[in-house]
Amino acid sequence: MPIDRKLLEILCCPATKVPVRLLEAGRLESLNADIAAGRVKNRSGEQLGERLEEALITEDEKTIYEIRNGIPIMLIEKGIPAAS
Repeated sequence: MPIDRKLLEILCCPATKVPVRLLEAGRLESLNADIAAGRVKNRSGEQLGERLEEALITEDEKTIYEIRNGIPIMLIEKGIPAAS
């Protein structure tokens, strides 16, 4: 289920208040490959094990947030540091 566009317009990073946007398909594919290889941990140190169908990234491209069943998981500890 895709994220509601009106919701996307008002969302921002809970830590930095930087706006977010959808993660591009190519970067999402790369992130999913890293998840499958066991190389992705969120800010609380939990290793991600499930493939993401959608994700958000902050405009400054520092943090990625999962979207599960059309619901963005905007918790600081669930943020995924973006590769630079």
